Amino acid sequence: MSALRLRFLGVGNAAAHALGNAAAVLEGGKGAPLLLIDCGPTVLPAYCARYQALPTAIFITHTHLDHSGGLEGLFYRLACEQPNAPAVRLYLPAAIIQRLQQQLAEDPYKLAEGGLNFWDRFQVIPVGDHFWHAGYLFDVFAVSHHAYRAAYGLGLRDRFVYTGDTRPIPEALAQFANGGETVFHDCALHSNPSHTGVDDLSIHYPDELRARLVLYHHESADAAATLRAMGYDVADPGSLYHLPAGTKGSETELRSA
Repeated sequence: MSALRLRFLGVGNAAAHALGNAAAVLEGGKGAPLLLIDCGPTVLPAYCARYQALPTAIFITHTHLDHSGGLEGLFYRLACEQPNAPAVRLYLPAAIIQRLQQQLAEDPYKLAEGGLNFWDRFQVIPVGDHFWHAGYLFDVFAVSHHAYRAAYGLGLRDRFVYTGDTRPIPEALAQFANGGETVFHDCALHSNPSHTGVDDLSIHYPDELRARLVLYHHESADAAATLRAMGYDVADPGSLYHLPAGTKGSETELRSA
């Protein structure tokens, strides 16, 4: 099975500017970026600094601007600096597309001269429960973030689950993280109606699952240190995680005809 890694570009919540907006990159062989997960305002500079290129494929978990606001900056980079570059593949849970249209794409004069739609520089791929990318079949599932079907997690069987912003989701993880996957989970010191707090973990998740958690989307470096002192793995900006190898039949590699 091919080697995969997940690298965090930022790990902070919306107010933790020093930690960067929470976002991660699925990397393939030799560290090549395959898929960017979320694109808040701080993410594009971090991505370019790491990979010396613009992203070519992105999955957006939800429409809060610390997870999607960087798409506007990417549009301008593509429109003004790389007008002949291929459109960026943008995987969007179907339920969030209308809101993204309202937030980012309604203005017909994104460029002063007009003549270009926001989506012209993206290949928008609406997704439901699954989508294919780079030869892998990804799972997409609703999480619990302030409203019904407002946010979505991403998984790759036997490899990883990335919750995005969420309250605890034991039923979803029982379905999508039952094969030894590394689980990257929203968690701060204190819970609120939209996010998980550390006390929630022991209430909702068994010990075996908590041992596989990597926490992110916290409020400060001090909070991260406290979470680590409690025995949890906590991501920092730049943290790199080698993912489980997977099992036969858990993935399909695309091959050239």
